[in-house]
Amino acid sequence: MEVITKAKYVRISPRKLRMIIELVKGKDIEEALGILKNVRKKGARILEKVIKSAHNNGKNKGGDINWVIKNIKVDGGPMLKRYRAATMGRAVMIRRRTSHITVILQGIGEE
Repeated sequence: MEVITKAKYVRISPRKLRMIIELVKGKDIEEALGILKNVRKKGARILEKVIKSAHNNGKNKGGDINWVIKNIKVDGGPMLKRYRAATMGRAVMIRRRTSHITVILQGIGEE
C-alpha cells in the first residue's frame, strides 16, 4: 500500500530542500523524524511536517502498518518576482522561489 502526500507552494527554494532529502530517503518514519530533528536547517522543519502529515494519512488509510519513505520529490513552484534598485538607475529582479514537495510512503508488514 502506498500513501502520497503533497505540500504545494512552500516558501523555500527547491535547491535547499534537496540537500536534506537525501538524508531521509529510504528510512522508516521514526528514524527519518529523528534525523530531521537534529538537522539545523529551515527545510528540515518543513519536511518534518510533511512526513508527519503523510504518516497520519497512512494511519487513517491502513491502520497499524510500518511505513517507510519510498520516495521524496521536490519540484519548483511558481516564483514570486520582486525588484531591487541597482546602480546607475537600473532595477534587478529577485526571484523568491517556491517548492512543491511530494512524499510517497510504502507500507511494510501489510496483511
